[in-house]
Amino acid sequence: MHRGSKLLASLFMSAALAAPIAVNAVARPQDDRDRERQERAERRMYDREHRDYHNWDDREDGTYRRWLQERHEAYRDFNRLKRREQRDYWNWRHSHEQHEEHEEHEQH
Repeated sequence: MHRGSKLLASLFMSAALAAPIAVNAVARPQDDRDRERQERAERRMYDREHRDYHNWDDREDGTYRRWLQERHEAYRDFNRLKRREQRDYWNWRHSHEQHEEHEEHEQH
């Protein structure tokens, strides 16, 4: 009987130690949204034609959505666009860059 109680005590101790780990391992919806937001903020996109990088943050995403709106197109993730469509966006983006910088300076 003594050996059985040692085994039972070991099982309870293992369960007690594993419980906090199991609880923390479960993804929470808020954590997922925060992680997605962080990943989007850290994403860098390369513009082949202009040979530069752009940080794909909320601002860039808004600019991209404006481009889609001007073209009367539904939202699609930028990575799902064909290469030609991505090139069209970057060309449009670069042609509107000076206009955006001018607007920023006027606001400040």
